[in-house]
Amino acid sequence: MNTQLKRQDIQILSILQEDASISVEAIAEKLAMSKSACWRRIKKYEELGIIRGRFAVLEPSKVNLSLTVYISVRTQEHSDDWRSKFIAQLETLPEIIEVHRMSGDLDYLVKAVLPDMARYDDLYLKLCKTHPMDISAAFVMKTLRATTKLPLRPTS
Repeated sequence: MNTQLKRQDIQILSILQEDASISVEAIAEKLAMSKSACWRRIKKYEELGIIRGRFAVLEPSKVNLSLTVYISVRTQEHSDDWRSKFIAQLETLPEIIEVHRMSGDLDYLVKAVLPDMARYDDLYLKLCKTHPMDISAAFVMKTLRATTKLPLRPTS
């Protein structure tokens, strides 16, 4: 479902993307609106699934997760059963933080964060052991830009 976002919606969501810990009162004050109107809008965004959660963004290297890897997965198996088992396995591996089903010659793109190459090797062996697929990996040498902020624009 695509939601029509007005300028005030964009302003509230942009403030929350910058700092989700800001109070409703502070947001309302910044936008010259009532606290209750601001609160109702935020609740609406949560109910609509626009706001999926509020959390802290951590620096991986500061929590012993300095190796980021993008794992390319290709498979000849595309049955619902295989896909369900593959997804279930991925859910058991906390080092995997993103999984995307792709178009083109790549079936899945998986992002994982790990402490070191030995832990990547463990992850690789777990993935290879249970599912027939071709796996290749690209390791991040340096992150030049990363953000969780979406580029919001008014739709009406």
